[in-house]
Amino acid sequence: MSIPLSNLTLTIPENIYIKDPQSSKLGRRILEYSIQIIRQEGLEKFTFKKLADEISSNESSVYRYFENKHMLMLYLISWYWGWLEYKLVFRINNIECSKKVLERAITAITETPRKDETFGFINEEELHHIIVQEYSKAFHTIDVDEENKNGYFTIYRRLVQRLNEIIQAYNPDYCYPLTLANTILQGALKQNFLHQHFKQLSDFKETDEEPITQFFQHLTFKSLS
Repeated sequence: MSIPLSNLTLTIPENIYIKDPQSSKLGRRILEYSIQIIRQEGLEKFTFKKLADEISSNESSVYRYFENKHMLMLYLISWYWGWLEYKLVFRINNIECSKKVLERAITAITETPRKDETFGFINEEELHHIIVQEYSKAFHTIDVDEENKNGYFTIYRRLVQRLNEIIQAYNPDYCYPLTLANTILQGALKQNFLHQHFKQLSDFKETDEEPITQFFQHLTFKSLS
């Protein structure tokens, strides 16, 4: 069943931003062009000054939305997890077979992203690339415990929990559903990174169709059998 996403908004935890960029044209441009710049130059070289120049605004206008680039990156990562959650939910809508639900959930999470015109100001293909390259930098910080306590990773935790429940529905006796759910979510990003930069450490070939999805389907159902 096809369900339109046109009336849906991805809600990000309020304490990540000062003003929600989805609420204004300037804010949406900040998201759109920050993705482009980070994609081209990396997070380390990205600055609000470069972003302001790109959108023909001033640096202070960017600071009205985000305290710093770390918070902007947390916003983009949260948006990505939220988008994956919507994909997952709609892929499994009205499906009763627990195996088919799990297959579709894994595919939604691990497949190569395509641009979703529902959210025109976000290029999901570009965002996926920078998440693969940069997402661990948002987790591996000295403040991660405090940020987790403050709810910065709420959407990620919710997505893991949703996948955990799908795994348990397929095999209630499996002892490590949360671990497996995390392995699928973060492992898909890690395997993308290795395939892009360390091909000698990857079994995947350029001619393979959705090899990462195939791998995690195989890994998951072998683990649950």
